[in-house]
Amino acid sequence: MRLRPHDREILTLAVPAFGALIAEPLFLMADSAIVGHLGTAQLAGLGVSAALLATLVNVFVFLAYATTSAVARRIGSGDRRAAVQQGIDGIWLALLISVVVVAAAVPLARPIVDLFGASSSAAPYAVDYLRVSSFGIPAMLIVLAATGVLRGLQDTRTPLVVAVAGFSANLLLNLTLVYGAGLGIRGSALGTVVAQWGMAAAYLTVVLRGARRTGASLTPDVSGIRASATAGVPLLVRTLSLRAILLIATAVAARLGNTAIASHQVAMSLWSFLAFALDAIAIAGQALIGRCLGAGDVAGARAATRRMVQWGVGTGAVLGALLIVAQPLYLPLFTSDPGVQRQLLPVLVVAGVMQPVCGVVFVLDGVLMGAGDGPYLAWAMLATLALYAPVALAFGTRGLVGLWGAIGFAMVVRMVSMALRARTGAWLVTGAVRA
Repeated sequence: MRLRPHDREILTLAVPAFGALIAEPLFLMADSAIVGHLGTAQLAGLGVSAALLATLVNVFVFLAYATTSAVARRIGSGDRRAAVQQGIDGIWLALLISVVVVAAAVPLARPIVDLFGASSSAAPYAVDYLRVSSFGIPAMLIVLAATGVLRGLQDTRTPLVVAVAGFSANLLLNLTLVYGAGLGIRGSALGTVVAQWGMAAAYLTVVLRGARRTGASLTPDVSGIRASATAGVPLLVRTLSLRAILLIATAVAARLGNTAIASHQVAMSLWSFLAFALDAIAIAGQALIGRCLGAGDVAGARAATRRMVQWGVGTGAVLGALLIVAQPLYLPLFTSDPGVQRQLLPVLVVAGVMQPVCGVVFVLDGVLMGAGDGPYLAWAMLATLALYAPVALAFGTRGLVGLWGAIGFAMVVRMVSMALRARTGAWLVTGAVRA
């Protein structure tokens, strides 16, 4: 692909962002590969608990997304101190939210797992993993908020360094605790928690240094925290709707049996990896669009959007092709169960064909987030959920291929809704703060 205007800046932000974004999917993929060799029941338990844990954390992804947009706008307007202060308010909000989430997740682990229909053999493993992993939630939320600060400051390199260190530590800890210490699935959860807290400590160190340089206050500011929460509400609705789509898929797969949910878990791990790879371009979109609109550069925002959509389609096509043709190379890393591998083959073809559509979806999602167009994203995702649910329930019960076809349908609906919005220009609101 020939380099054009904006390409250098997009790549400078997106390439390091890719490494940072895939930290959590790599944690999950490593867990899946390590736990998968303990047995199918353990992998099925991980499939249920990982989906639930991701929901508990990812509903609050607005801590990163809203913070990126708000900080980038202030950078575009030339006020770096206000940009850092906005980020610190987001980190305090993350800490407050995490206390509530952990307090609910630990005692409710068993009824939550039962609600999603895990089999009697998989449920104990799901409960163990969920309870131990819950203690890493505060660290994960801190990482989300602090990452948003750095992205808004146009720094995606620092998150890359932290992500590489975190993944490496997670892999070594899990291998040691699961097999060396004989802790089984609990060791996998514990290793991930330790790695997540190490990442949070690294991020906080960087943000605190930035606060000292700019003179931003570290004291909790009630009005600032309230503003961060208010800006995040539409994105929370958007994310809850998205997580509902994925949880419906997990619940349907769980009722198809251990082999199906184990296959779905591996497919979802790979899907998440590719999604985060595409989201690297979306992160560049959040930072660039926020900064352009903060500086009043509407033409620059439009031009960057067009180019990032082209990058999204091209990257999605390459990733989809690799997902399909490289199956013999990566499937044995996740499971040696021939039944699981057999079910995965057609599912991964469906997932691969979807990737160019996913490229458009992720890029436009990032662009509209960067513009602070959360209310539209919330309503569009609610509409997608309403259309997807009956399709998933009707076709998902016939097998995993039908279920993943329903997921593809949801992505097409999202693409259409966001493309229509991008064409209107209603999201192009300029200024340091979106009115």
